Amino acid sequence: MRGFVRLCFTLSDLDHPALRLTKGLEAEEQTEVDQIEEKLKDAIDLTTQKSQQGRVSALKTLCNFLSLKYLPYFVFDRRMTLQDCAERALKKGKCAEQQEGGKLASLLCFQMGPTLDTETLYKDMRSLFLTLINDTSLGIGAREQCCYTLSILCFVASHNLEEIEDIMKALSNVFKQKLSSDSPQLSALHSAALASWSLLYTLLPPKRVYDSAEANVTMLLKLLESGDVDLRITAGEAIALVYEGARDFDDEFTLANDSEDKNTGDLESELCNMLKSLATDSQKFRAKKDRRQQRSSFRDVLRAVEEGDTPDVHIKFGTEVLVLDSWSRKKQYDAICQVLGSGMNLHLAENEFLRDIFDLGPPMLVGGVTTKVSKSERHAMNMANFKSRSIARQKNRDKRVAAF
Repeated sequence: MRGFVRLCFTLSDLDHPALRLTKGLEAEEQTEVDQIEEKLKDAIDLTTQKSQQGRVSALKTLCNFLSLKYLPYFVFDRRMTLQDCAERALKKGKCAEQQEGGKLASLLCFQMGPTLDTETLYKDMRSLFLTLINDTSLGIGAREQCCYTLSILCFVASHNLEEIEDIMKALSNVFKQKLSSDSPQLSALHSAALASWSLLYTLLPPKRVYDSAEANVTMLLKLLESGDVDLRITAGEAIALVYEGARDFDDEFTLANDSEDKNTGDLESELCNMLKSLATDSQKFRAKKDRRQQRSSFRDVLRAVEEGDTPDVHIKFGTEVLVLDSWSRKKQYDAICQVLGSGMNLHLAENEFLRDIFDLGPPMLVGGVTTKVSKSERHAMNMANFKSRSIARQKNRDKRVAAF
């Protein structure tokens, strides 16, 4: 009889409203994944249509989903097809299509992580991107995106220091070109090339940074005179990055102390004077927003050069917090965020490669669980937490009543 009662209880549990809700949520989640994959498959097919506008729209759909969702298995299963989509857009498309093709290649890297497939992608497309960033017949926007993508590919897939420095040299050749006119578009290209160069600079060993510090500061100092606020700020942060890397090798590093050339002391003095000027700039011909942004940034850069200060940025996502406590880590975050956009927080929570870059450990969820859970499991945990909070609050209320 007791066994019969237990059996009845078990069978009744199978039809419990909570269990029906769990099953419904699981089905809903699976349906959502299936719908996304179907849309991605349709978008892949549409990248070969005759209409250029249609191809651009299809590529944007691919990029949007791959930035907002972490779909490594889908990408691995279709990596060659997706790589073909990116290459075809870069080789045969015009500016807008090339931009989306370049962005797609970057997103494939972050979806697959540092695997042999990513190394193959990098080797296959490296020469193409080196050609495109120097092709003056291309639209500025396309060249700008190619600079970003080339640095991302190299950052994720290359383990060869000499190769990394070759890519950095190619990028520096872009931003060292003299601006023939005060063109916002050309300044944006130079800023993209410099930001990409800075990302790869974070991979250099401290000794290499230390040895090249004077030459790099001399190069970057010229960019501080640019009429474009974004290029000035990017150059300033790159200088802070140089000092940080050199001080990782020698805590007491300054240009004046580490060179026999008497002119180097003048270079350090010129740099500090320039940084102070930019940190207190109040010239009316600059936009008010630009002045505010510039002053805030260069105050940080000046402290980094004179005092060795580092950023202290806390970024909350879910229940976790990412701390950007060095210029190197900040530049890496900025570069990755430029690709992932509003999907950055989701990738920080789920993408193991990004979590490894920022030392976040395995994907963490409520209760210390280190594996990804479904929407229904998250719902169950939230319900359990709600129940425990309610019980705790009730106990506190009882204590307050007793005390009264």
